[in-house]
Formats: sequence, structure tokens, C-alpha cells
Amino acid sequence: MRKNGPTIGDVAALAEVSRATVSRVMNGSTTVDPGIAERVRSAAASLNYRPSNLARSLSLGRTGTVAVSVPDLRNPMLHAVLQGVTEAAERDGYHLLVSIAGEDIAAEEAHFLDARQRCDGLILINPRGPQEQLRAVLQQAAPAVVVNRETSTLPAPCLSIDHQYGLTLLIEHLVSLGHRHLAYVAGPQGAVSDPPRRRAVSAALDTHPQLRIDIVDGGRDVFDGRRAAESAVSTGATGVLVFNDLVAVGLLARLHELGVDVPGEVSVTGFDDIDLSHCSFPALTTVGVPHHDLGRAAWAEMAALLREPGVDRRTVRSFRPQLVLRESTEQVPA
Repeated sequence: MRKNGPTIGDVAALAEVSRATVSRVMNGSTTVDPGIAERVRSAAASLNYRPSNLARSLSLGRTGTVAVSVPDLRNPMLHAVLQGVTEAAERDGYHLLVSIAGEDIAAEEAHFLDARQRCDGLILINPRGPQEQLRAVLQQAAPAVVVNRETSTLPAPCLSIDHQYGLTLLIEHLVSLGHRHLAYVAGPQGAVSDPPRRRAVSAALDTHPQLRIDIVDGGRDVFDGRRAAESAVSTGATGVLVFNDLVAVGLLARLHELGVDVPGEVSVTGFDDIDLSHCSFPALTTVGVPHHDLGRAAWAEMAALLREPGVDRRTVRSFRPQLVLRESTEQVPA
């Protein structure tokens, strides 16, 4: 044996078989005679032999790794989706390579393709680029799965959250409490989940002619929420709908500094139901999104693509949020 450990040749010599036979046994092939396979495994165990992952990848033509691309990791919502993907992938013996796409939408395509070259497949969570750019990526990067993008025209399975339905739940909740003047603190420019929420705003105005909803510039993190607080209050709205829970937490903190009572003067809602929404003051009314389920479903689609390479799967599935009532909303002030 070599100083750096036993080799496949050492196992072959001890088991009195060829190196190719050892390779087939180590890779799980069922074409080897059971008696010979047991002899190979016993030889490997006695030598404490561990096959090289690199050599195995070259032999099998796959890496056992799938790339998961996210725009950033600031939002705990993305962590929950990643956790769901990870748990499901590990059960199938796969590892994940998490890749951060960053803020430059123009560079997304090159980033996605580079990640795909290193792995057996690609899962895109919250891709932000235009539709045609994303289509070009998917045509080159198969097998691939898209998460949180509303579309039915892409050449890949697409799993999304029904953002319009989620914001509609929150609007109807505030209307049921007597609120007739709301403000929507919108998402950042280019956020693919912002347009469906604006559609919810438009639909609500059609449904409730007496309702007014002002749109305020917002963003995606707590600092954006702090910056948007004064603009939201200045509209005179008695209820504020916020793009996500992170922005809502920042907005709540700034309203507290301004001496604005929530929910006594203004009711506030978030979106996502991240863990932090339980701990805000007051605890945040929001909509819960099944992020773990979304991640597990994304892996199920990827696993099916890996099992059947070349099969055209265009699953389109939408996950509906559920209303989560807490202390940040109440009846409209008299």
C-alpha cells in the first residue's frame, strides 16, 4: 500500500479480481457475481479503503452534487427553502453547492451556467433576470428547476408562491377590520414577486370602490423598512401592507421611534412568516408560506429529471400562503 492509503489496485490484488471489478462493486453495480462482490467488499473493509469521490464522478459521469443559486442570503425565507431542498437531497445521496448570484441581473446568465458546469443539475431560486434570458439559461443548463417565478412557458419545472392570493388575504383582513385607507410598501425594483402583489392591489380596488391604497417605495430588508416608515405614515393610511416580514420589522422599529402606536394608530402586516415575525413588537400579522415544502418539491422535480435525463418535464405548481393573525393588526381607530 502507498503511504497515503490503500488504492483500488491494493483491493483488487487482495480480492484477486480486476480493478474494473472493484470499481463496479464500489459504484453499486448489480452485474457482479454476489460472491465476488462480497469478496471485494471484505477486502476493502480489511484495508480501510475509501473510493475517491473524484474518481467515482469521472467513472459514473456525474458528481452527486446539484447547484442551488439564490440572489442573496439576507432573507430567512431563502434559508427555509434551502433547508427543504437540502433535507430531501441528502436522502437521495446528493449534496448541494449553494451559489450566490448577487445583485447584478446582467451577470446572472453567466453565473448560472458556470454553476451548472460544476454539478449534475441546477435549481434556481428567485431568479431575477428577464424571461428571455432565463429561457436561454434553461435551454443550456438542463436539468434545471425554477423556484418562485410565475411562468408556464419556460422549458423546466416551475414552482411558485401565489403572491397575489397572499396579499389579497391581508387586504381582505384589514378591510374586515374596518380599514378603508391602506398603504402598500412595495418590493425592490425588479423583484419578480412585486407585480403579482400590485395586481392584488388593483383587484382589491375594483372589489371595494370605497377603498384607497397608496403605493410607497420600499425594498427587501429591515433598513428599507426603516426608510419607508415615515412615507407610509404620511399617506394617512390606517393599515400598511409590507412587501415582506424583514421590511415590516424595520418599519415597526422606526414607527416605535416615531411614537406611532401599532396597532392602536396603524395596523401593519408582513409577508412570509419568517421566525423573526414572531419576535417583533408587536408580533407581526402576516401570511405563512410553506417554504420547506417548496424546497422539498423543488428537489422532487430535480430528482425526477436526474432519473430520466432528457425527459421534457414542465410541471407548473403554485403554493398558496395562509393568513397568520398576530398583534400588529386590529380594528381601525375611531
